[in-house]
Amino acid sequence: MKAYPIRTVDIEKAKEMQFKLVDIIHQNFDGNEFFQGGDLGVVPGIGQPKYTRKVENVLAQFFGAEDAVLVRGSGTGAIRNVMNSVLKPTQKILIHDAPIYPTTKIIVESMGLETLKVDFNNILEEDKEKFKAVDFALIQHSRQKLDDKYDLEVVIKKIKDVNKGITILIDDNYVVMKAEKIGIELGADVSAFSLFKLLGPQGVGCVVGKKNIIEEIRRINYSGGSQVQGHEAMDALRSLVYAPVSLAIQAQEINKVIEILNAGRVEGVKSAFIANAQSRVILVEFEEPIAKKVLENSTKLGAAPYPIGAESRYEVTAMFYRVSGTFLKSDPKLEDYMIRINPMRSGSNTVLRVLEESIKRVLKEGEK
Repeated sequence: MKAYPIRTVDIEKAKEMQFKLVDIIHQNFDGNEFFQGGDLGVVPGIGQPKYTRKVENVLAQFFGAEDAVLVRGSGTGAIRNVMNSVLKPTQKILIHDAPIYPTTKIIVESMGLETLKVDFNNILEEDKEKFKAVDFALIQHSRQKLDDKYDLEVVIKKIKDVNKGITILIDDNYVVMKAEKIGIELGADVSAFSLFKLLGPQGVGCVVGKKNIIEEIRRINYSGGSQVQGHEAMDALRSLVYAPVSLAIQAQEINKVIEILNAGRVEGVKSAFIANAQSRVILVEFEEPIAKKVLENSTKLGAAPYPIGAESRYEVTAMFYRVSGTFLKSDPKLEDYMIRINPMRSGSNTVLRVLEESIKRVLKEGEK
């Protein structure tokens, strides 16, 4: 079994990201402003809290986009806002030939959209006429299947070469501040992602991209109740500063765990590898169908039994969880033989201790 995880930045690159973001904050806020909690309401002249707009300007500049907007509903809300702004019900859209992420699937179904599937893993061999038949493409930056290996930049370029007028939306959830570049930086028209997944407050999503799309999202979210308020925006920005280094440390610890597991130092483990499923995690394959029992025991040893926002501010302890639903759809037997582990803020020693003890307890029960 082989996976093709998305390459992540190392600690030094993560520090550069942090320093770049803070430098842009210097350029957009004076010292007194950044100490403020943020304002409320539909401010005359801009139609939103002024501190929210300031934060949006920082994010647009950081990602090299024409504009950015904060929205309610986290990553799903960000994707929904783009699709509601660009598409009409029953339109046809281009997607990868793979299970659609569940919350995105709801958006597609509720709008009555027709999906045209292509294999992004073999994008260069796909029929060019398919790309000409649609005006919109939705591409998930993270992986949808274990064997997904497409290069996002290559996929975007191929589609744009054939259909220059197409709008390409990249679902960048689980990848922002991990990969060196996100969709908008690789040639897409717009990127959507959750700031809750980047240590920010729950419910805040972000869209960065073409100005006309961002302006339409602002128009349909004009009411005060639809606005992300100034204090929420400031909280999200302050939290984002710490995300790159934190995620780089997490990636470093994942590599340590993989090395030890594949050296055969933990009884009962057949293999382990890194995958974007959906967040970047360790997939542990067992020699016997003990996955469910291992998960039960790991919870007793302090591991988180399920995600909240996938690397949110609330997720500190290592997460031991079933393989993602989209992966299980492609191979249901994984449920008994495999688990995913995300160290979150824990070190490799903690992850290995919990895993080893959980397996020992299961094997001991089997001997009785």
